[in-house]
Amino acid sequence: MQEALQKPTETEETRNLRVDVWRGGKDGAFATYTVPWRENQTVLDVVTEIQRHHEPALAYRFACRVGVCGSCAMTVNGVPRWTCRTHVRRVAGDGHITIEPLRNMPVIKDLACDMSEFFDKWQKAGGRFEGAKTRNEAPAAVNPTSKKRRNADRGIECINCGICYAACDVVSWNDDYLGPAALNRAWTLMNDERHTAQRETLRKVSEAGGCGACHTQGSCMKHCPIGISPTESIAGLRRMTLLDFLGVR
Repeated sequence: MQEALQKPTETEETRNLRVDVWRGGKDGAFATYTVPWRENQTVLDVVTEIQRHHEPALAYRFACRVGVCGSCAMTVNGVPRWTCRTHVRRVAGDGHITIEPLRNMPVIKDLACDMSEFFDKWQKAGGRFEGAKTRNEAPAAVNPTSKKRRNADRGIECINCGICYAACDVVSWNDDYLGPAALNRAWTLMNDERHTAQRETLRKVSEAGGCGACHTQGSCMKHCPIGISPTESIAGLRRMTLLDFLGVR
């Protein structure tokens, strides 16, 4: 009888999670919600729980939910992450997490930020592919074992999620800095033999705010969810610009 009256032991299934979520725009504030802490729960699951059961007006982005699109990127406990790949058990050891929009971008509302400047800098870095062939011609052949192709291999996997841009300290204080994603894109084009505007791309990344503005702190490389190293790409661009300046490229 005494055993039947004892309070049941708390398990992960019966625990609650305290979540501080950014609400509003630039001058908003945190709101606190309590949600069930479930097995194998991701941070995106938590945000969805809040939106469905506590705050229907909560604004955030997501699409695939399986770590492919990168649109669910947010700042979790001060770190930019893909929330669909971030399990609560990894970031909420004390039963509490804080969720904010990505940094270095204007906040539209709540957890959604304006990525216009992020993509504009792609254009400023000469990130648009320019080819010589038309759709009526056979595609240009690219040797998959060539040095240039191997140089570009990892960089072309970037899906423009903005994690590296949000993590970059230089972006936070230098408005002109093109950022790691745009420069990584320029690096892949400089190694693409089909790209006919390489001279223009190299000129753009050589200007103020280009590859020379990087402080090589490595935050972009550290936080990239798929292991790309924009730091390495930027170093490659620096070598190219130096060789071009010396006339030996």
